[in-house]
Amino acid sequence: MDGYRAAASLLPAALRMAAEGLGEDGRDACEELRLRLGRPMSALLAGREYPLATAAVTEGDLRAVAEAATGASLHAASEQLRNGYLTAPGGVRVGVCGTAVLGPGGVMEGVRHISSMSLRVPRERPGCADGIWPALTAGGFRSALIAGPPGAGKTTLLREIVRRLSEDGVRVAVADERGEIAGAWDGAPAFELGPCADVLTGTPKASAAAMLVRAMNPQVVAMDEIGGREDAAALLAAAGCGAMLLASAHGRRGEPLPRACRDLLDQGVFRRIVWIRADAGGRSCAVERAPCA
Repeated sequence: MDGYRAAASLLPAALRMAAEGLGEDGRDACEELRLRLGRPMSALLAGREYPLATAAVTEGDLRAVAEAATGASLHAASEQLRNGYLTAPGGVRVGVCGTAVLGPGGVMEGVRHISSMSLRVPRERPGCADGIWPALTAGGFRSALIAGPPGAGKTTLLREIVRRLSEDGVRVAVADERGEIAGAWDGAPAFELGPCADVLTGTPKASAAAMLVRAMNPQVVAMDEIGGREDAAALLAAAGCGAMLLASAHGRRGEPLPRACRDLLDQGVFRRIVWIRADAGGRSCAVERAPCA
């Protein structure tokens, strides 16, 4: 199942028909399906939203999507909801907004009275790394950071690099906290990661990286969207154990990267940076040597 169909399959019948009515080019370019209570459903195309239906999204629609995303077991997904999202079959990430349920110390424990959802469309793009592969592997693969703005295709590119490395016989351990890289559901990956990839999903990235290094003897550890210091510390520890790294982070060329990434670059952990540019003219990638490499 392609990513758009996987996302559309979570919708109740009327909204699913509206989503399926989007033209082939639109389906191929769609980044997200957006549902907001009392508003028409829309599709995010090239950074701009376009309405797909005239009828307003109802509470029942939002509840139906949540049930479809969790296999009718929303309670079992409470840990994900603490982070504001659900992971659905096919690698679809469902962002959730509404009334936060706060626990001791103001820590978010979940979301109730859901008011909006974002169904991120996962993509599998074989060949999307072809243009950068010579520069990325010159002299052998070295630890690399993929940086780009939201929606630029960082996860898609990371997935393709994992696949290429794995098919070249490199053992790649993937810390797939949200299930977006492998698209795993009940342990079965929806996306092709090659014969030498091992995936740990459903666990915070920092913990997963440490577990993978101890258990799977990886040559490369991969994770998506570096967050705070815990992620950086886990990557630094993995590098200290001899593993190379492949990670992504939000960033634009010419602007400061997140602090965790800057710390890793300052310590010489990443040897190359893959910059993704995305605008109305399309997407492009460029590889450069990391400042401290």
